[in-house]
Amino acid sequence: MSKTSSTTKAPTFDLFSTKRAYSTDEHEMYRTSLQKFIEKEVKPYLHEWEENGYTPRELYKKMGEHGFLSPQVDPAYGGLGLDFGFNLVLAEETSRIGGGIGGASLHSSITVPYIEKYGTEVQKLKYLNGCVTGDIFTAVAMTEPGTGSDLASVNTTAVRDGDYYVIKGQKTFITNGLNADLIFVVVKTDPKAVPARKGISIIMVEKDTPGFICGRKLKKMGGHSQDTVELIFEDARVPVSNLLGKEGEGFYILMDKLQQERIICASSAFALGQEMLESTIRYVKERHAFGVPISSFQNTQFEIAEMATELSIAGAFIDDLAVRHMNGEDITTQASMAKWWMTDKARKMSARCLQLHGGYGYMEEYDIARQYRDVAVMPIYAGTNEIMKNIIAKNLGL
Repeated sequence: MSKTSSTTKAPTFDLFSTKRAYSTDEHEMYRTSLQKFIEKEVKPYLHEWEENGYTPRELYKKMGEHGFLSPQVDPAYGGLGLDFGFNLVLAEETSRIGGGIGGASLHSSITVPYIEKYGTEVQKLKYLNGCVTGDIFTAVAMTEPGTGSDLASVNTTAVRDGDYYVIKGQKTFITNGLNADLIFVVVKTDPKAVPARKGISIIMVEKDTPGFICGRKLKKMGGHSQDTVELIFEDARVPVSNLLGKEGEGFYILMDKLQQERIICASSAFALGQEMLESTIRYVKERHAFGVPISSFQNTQFEIAEMATELSIAGAFIDDLAVRHMNGEDITTQASMAKWWMTDKARKMSARCLQLHGGYGYMEEYDIARQYRDVAVMPIYAGTNEIMKNIIAKNLGL
């Protein structure tokens, strides 16, 4: 029987490694630079921003100056021309710190790609360079007071008047709405279209447009430093040249990017799960009860073991989807699976980690208190988890 060499060591399992299946040395260099930026420009001020309910617009300008916004944009329009893996790094690292900085990922990986794929050459030249430098920050306005996931039922209208569209209606729950310079507004250009989704269009509205009003800043359970607002359009006149794609294509444009958005959501929830579990493990090792570390209790060990297992399974699945998406595969069903499952697990993890912190978990000085609030929205945005299950069921032929 052969013997294993005494110098051979089993590979070390590191649940908290940031190295992912899609990562190259370049991705990790980008990650390290972003982490250093966050350490210097975000962490010292995050508590203040949370108290104020607002992340300063200047932060995004600084992110652009350091190359952290829209890394995928073609160099012809001022970008770095990097692959989707860099967008995932941005999503993961901004999710770890939390707070309003998450708006940078929405801008870079969800709204800006609309212009890249569907914008005219004039629109690309006008907006993309600013989206990279941080001079232009974006938001997408879908949700209305009376409609959520049912985009075909939006009531905001855009009526053609010569070389302008006249937009009338109201939007709510708009992330980045206060800081945004350019809003992608989902409107109805044909209220009589059958089916209704064929009457949906997207029009880009600049912040200084007459008739466009940024309404009240909404008070939320979590995400306090992430500006979320109502938007009001009172006969706002927008040039026809700001139509994205063609009239009636808005619904399909939105659907086209949802696969990517849901992978980002899943990856963000995974990174936050890593952050919560790692800090909880540190805490239970340091905190003593009855003369011994809390980590020595069987219940603590079982809770940690279960969460570590769930994260390991999720990480393998999400990494595989990221690589397949980067290779151009259609993974709509699997992306929906990853989005609902990981965001649901992250929400449940926040409660379990808070419980392991005991009374201190309820104190604002510990990150888990904020993370417990912030993670609650993850199963809701980018399509609720119930919608994800509907998509999965439909694609399974049910």
